Amino acid sequence: MKLIAIDMDGTLVNNNTTINEENVEAIKKAQAAGIHVVVATGRSFEEAVNPVEEAGLNLPIIAINGAQFRNKEGEIKNSITLSKETYYKVDELLNHYSMYYELYTNKGTYSNDLEMAIDIIVDIIKSANPEVTDSHAHKLADYRVKNGRIHYTEDYHDIVKDPEVEIYKLLSFSRNEKNRTDAMNDFLTFNDLAVSRSAEANIEITHRDAQKGIAVKNYADELGIPMKEVMAIGDNYNDVSMFELAGISVAMGNAEEDIKRLCSFTTKTNDESGVAHAIHTFMRKIEVSK
Repeated sequence: MKLIAIDMDGTLVNNNTTINEENVEAIKKAQAAGIHVVVATGRSFEEAVNPVEEAGLNLPIIAINGAQFRNKEGEIKNSITLSKETYYKVDELLNHYSMYYELYTNKGTYSNDLEMAIDIIVDIIKSANPEVTDSHAHKLADYRVKNGRIHYTEDYHDIVKDPEVEIYKLLSFSRNEKNRTDAMNDFLTFNDLAVSRSAEANIEITHRDAQKGIAVKNYADELGIPMKEVMAIGDNYNDVSMFELAGISVAMGNAEEDIKRLCSFTTKTNDESGVAHAIHTFMRKIEVSK
């Protein structure tokens, strides 16, 4: 095990969306042993870096499901964008199915309905942490929206028509299961899209090359590490591309059963510092094998 890739929501962060001290200590122990650690998240870099820095960690971050890679200094080393032609087609379909979405760009994340922005974050929090109360989830979501990480716009097209704007992801949301399913099926016919989800009621849409698994492999290749020596830890469907490529795939205890069946190991829940448990378990195996 020479590289560990760790998802954030439902994985690295706890039910309060902060990082448990046990996870921090385990990551630092792995780094001290010469093991590389990278965060791989659907969040934007701006949303991902705060809890990492607040925990006293210094990690490279694969953000927006692999659409952006930043080194430990926060510098963009690679980005993968959706063409504006594809964006307009996706926008048309989402409007057809009456699905709300947020727009992730190099200029920030945008919403045309901040109440819906709170709902989509609540969905992510509750999907990752079912035991969290609705009121607490709304409190956490309200903070994430109002801390300036999501910008309001009346019309997404006003943002997109700026020639300097690059589009990384559309994060869509609907409680209507039929609309979600029909939209998902339509998006799967696009040759240039990767479609996944990170919660019960959302769809995440990126370029086909903007996937966590591809980004982790690119980073491993850069470090000269074969994928059989990579451990991926996650809890949801946007982590599947990592699980399929990593030599060691770890599902969180709070992951859905489908995700657990895909993985070679299931750890404790995110609130029980499951990341630390996985790291310690496999580092002990390494020590024993020596």
